[in-house]
Amino acid sequence: MSLRTPALLLCCLALVACSKVNQENYSKLKPGMTKTEVEGLLGGPTECAGALGMSSCTWGDEQRFISVQYAGDKVLMFSGKGLK
Repeated sequence: MSLRTPALLLCCLALVACSKVNQENYSKLKPGMTKTEVEGLLGGPTECAGALGMSSCTWGDEQRFISVQYAGDKVLMFSGKGLK
């Protein structure tokens, strides 16, 4: 077995462990932040939806997520679940 396979697996595990969906990043969110600032902190969202100038974006999955609601380009409110 080559050393490339274990090294690749180790890199994948490191990326999962370094998820940006965590309590530390959640505590950095503030009302009034721009979408660009939030994406700089959390990366690209898993999904977004919206209408009439309001939108909601989510990062993570059903067990662990951060959800941000925007009015225009600014954070209105946010919530999280399963953060450590």
